[in-house]
Amino acid sequence: MQSTRRSLPQLFTDARRWFEEGLLAAMEAAGATPVSPTQAQLFAVLDDGGTTVSELARRMGVTRQTAHQAVHGLVDAGLLAQVPDPGSARRRLIRRTPDGERAHGRATEILERLEGQLAARIGKDAADALRSALEANWGDPPAPSR
Repeated sequence: MQSTRRSLPQLFTDARRWFEEGLLAAMEAAGATPVSPTQAQLFAVLDDGGTTVSELARRMGVTRQTAHQAVHGLVDAGLLAQVPDPGSARRRLIRRTPDGERAHGRATEILERLEGQLAARIGKDAADALRSALEANWGDPPAPSR
């Protein structure tokens, strides 16, 4: 008989989806420009000073092509802009536009509300323990055992 116990990666995926769906629904209800989950994730890993597409792809765990497509959709929507990288003539940085800054601020407020709703559902102590466990330094992934 197969175990019905779900793995932690499966549970993390469900938790992430819970936040993404809540965020995207609240943003849409507020009249914000619709974005995909990938575009929302891109916003979450974008540095305030700008980030290269290659670095965004690495942080998101996606291909450069996927990150590039997400960036271009957000550029077309007026939420991001590509600017020259002062440190390299060949690279371009991705930065939020003023509209992108407003959307990012709204998203941050919504995520804080969602965290409060989660704490109300599972208990403040459980939510605090979850945050502490996720903020802990887990170290490098273990090497494969032989």
